[in-house]
Amino acid sequence: MGLQEGRNNACYMHLTLVPYIATAGELKTKPTQHSVKELREIGIQPDILLCRTDRPIPEDDKRKMALFCNVQREAVIEARDADSIYKIPAMLHDQMLDEIVCHKLGILARAADLTVWKTMVHALEHPERTLAVAFVGKYVELTESYKSLTEALVHAGIATRSKVKVNYIDSEEIERDGCGALQGMDAILVPGGFGRRGTEGKIAAIRHARENRIPFLGICLGMQLAVVEFARDVAGLTGAHSTEFDKDSPHPVVGLITEWQDASGRLEQRDENSDLGGSMRLGGRCACLARGRWHVRSTGRPRSSNGIATATRSITRSSVSWK
Repeated sequence: MGLQEGRNNACYMHLTLVPYIATAGELKTKPTQHSVKELREIGIQPDILLCRTDRPIPEDDKRKMALFCNVQREAVIEARDADSIYKIPAMLHDQMLDEIVCHKLGILARAADLTVWKTMVHALEHPERTLAVAFVGKYVELTESYKSLTEALVHAGIATRSKVKVNYIDSEEIERDGCGALQGMDAILVPGGFGRRGTEGKIAAIRHARENRIPFLGICLGMQLAVVEFARDVAGLTGAHSTEFDKDSPHPVVGLITEWQDASGRLEQRDENSDLGGSMRLGGRCACLARGRWHVRSTGRPRSSNGIATATRSITRSSVSWK
């Protein structure tokens, strides 16, 4: 890029590790020097060093890296471990990283105002209340699988000055031992997933939330199983299920999409043996409802448009008159 766009229109930032060797009692800068040497061999000279470390880097070590890596001393930036990723932008700003990048690229910009960001971090560190959320899934041994959802809960906690404590609960554990693990929870979240394993545990958790009036959020499969639970336990549809898990269900209140048109108009088809996912549609989608359904009787309109994302599963029509 530096050759294509011009050297003054590219900024090379090298993220490197500065390890602490306990037996030697010191940080080691040699790995950084060697990695920069390798970059130079392919024609890249870093402008900035971002030095990952678990402790403060002594000034002498920063000067050594600047000298042997041929960068300005001010461009050796300490990226120390933090207990929250939301503290890192202010940490880098305090070392003038943003100004160094702007100067390298010849950008005249106003000084960064991080007041709003610092207010957010303050809210994160000084919550006014603590909330316990039960996270009922079947991949809970790999919590990174749900990273986007748990971070969304953190964000919601920041907005409400609350510390959200996420309690991961295996849905198969609920199938085996009941809903005792849900006692004392302020809210229950059931996320998405694929496959029949653990679905009855999720349904039991949803039933527990409804019967005990606990705030509940179902996402993707979680919301579809809420439809299944309501159909079974409130509407009296014994055996209600999704065709994804029981294609012979007497009450298929959720149906697996078998065909659709993609953005180019090409018809795509799938069955219960195909891979799931990768078929999300965003925006409004017109749904034609059969006459005699509750929506048609209450609104007089056989067509309805929703603005939600529709994935590989879709709620089907049912003979129930929802009250």
